[in-house]
Amino acid sequence: MSNPYLPMEAEIIERIQESPGLFTLRLRLTDTAQQNSYTFKPGQFNMLYLHGVGEVAISIVSDPQELHIIDHTIRAVGRVTHGIEQLNSGDRIGLRGPYGKGWPMARAEQKDLLIITGGLGCAPVVSVIEYVARRRERFGHLNIVQGVKHSSDFIWRERYDKWRELADTQVLLAADAGEPIWPWHIGRVTELFERLRFNSQKVTVIMCGPEGMMRVVVKNMLERGVGEDDIYLSMERNMHCGIGQCGHCQYGDKFICRDGPVFSYAQVKPLFNVKGF
Repeated sequence: MSNPYLPMEAEIIERIQESPGLFTLRLRLTDTAQQNSYTFKPGQFNMLYLHGVGEVAISIVSDPQELHIIDHTIRAVGRVTHGIEQLNSGDRIGLRGPYGKGWPMARAEQKDLLIITGGLGCAPVVSVIEYVARRRERFGHLNIVQGVKHSSDFIWRERYDKWRELADTQVLLAADAGEPIWPWHIGRVTELFERLRFNSQKVTVIMCGPEGMMRVVVKNMLERGVGEDDIYLSMERNMHCGIGQCGHCQYGDKFICRDGPVFSYAQVKPLFNVKGF
């Protein structure tokens, strides 16, 4: 019987410094057979293991069709990620996964898309946006909305500029507090919602970020007539094992790592507004 906790070995093919404290690792499994059989869906994550330090759950941000690389964008915020931050091309780490259920990309085809992110939580939806960009003809109007607390928190400006050039796409950016050179909206991200373009009966809403923001967005979308099964959220909890065994990410009768991290609002509705969950 194979050990589900045994990581595969991955080599760092490239390390990209996205911004101070934020970097992307391009990985490839050193075992050719494992790499050739490795598949994933947008929204899934891997457990990355730094020998002697520990594991951390990180979203996959590359496209599923990129068969020879597995990208992860990582913010150095804890003991493990600070250790991984010190690695360079040629170094090797452990990788388990992919885990979790991804975004509903097949269900979203031929519908408008509304992708909303808040704070620094953009990474879980990068794979979605890139997925849609490569298959633009399969989806309706694409709304990309990003809100940050301070304009200096905004990262990946070049990516947003590139996404803005996609066909039938609008990109809306907001900062609660902006510097003088901030060219976009200053205020809450929800203040941009009147500028959104979508058919409420034919749309898929995808979001990640602070749960307070997601609650406001859910309320707004429901008031606009969007169905509970058409609103999807990426839930964040402290995921340790990735397979629903350790209990660290339990959420009622669900485990975020095993049953999520992507859920429809209908799935999490009973607990979403309950303090303590």
